Amino acid sequence: MNSCIMMVQITEAPQLRYTQDNQLAIAEMKVQFAALRPEEPAAEVKAIGWGNTAQDIVNKYQVGDQVIIEGRLGMNTIERPEGFKEKRAELTISRIFELGSMGAGMPVAAAAPAATAAAPKAKAAAPAPATEEDFDEIPF
Repeated sequence: MNSCIMMVQITEAPQLRYTQDNQLAIAEMKVQFAALRPEEPAAEVKAIGWGNTAQDIVNKYQVGDQVIIEGRLGMNTIERPEGFKEKRAELTISRIFELGSMGAGMPVAAAAPAATAAAPKAKAAAPAPATEEDFDEIPF
């Protein structure tokens, strides 16, 4: 099953539109998330919500909000005017949870440690002392 949960920051205001046939609400916005390495730039992806989720997104969220998004990740192929095809990732939102407003322009990578710093830190267990019979360096 294709399921994705991401902590992201909204970088482009949610825009509401409706389908032509049954007037179903669709909200689109751009979000960014921190890269795996500190030297890499944050990645950006388009996120889409449908129906009541779309209405909630437009009414509750704005640029700079940090949210947790749960949904399905898909790839769209786009025909470019230069003559080649481009693939773009798109996240279809099934649920969204607000973490807080971090202010426009604050990168997700800088905001993420602040959120984890508030959580109490658990003490690490001291490693067991090695005995003479313990020749194996693998801990399991």
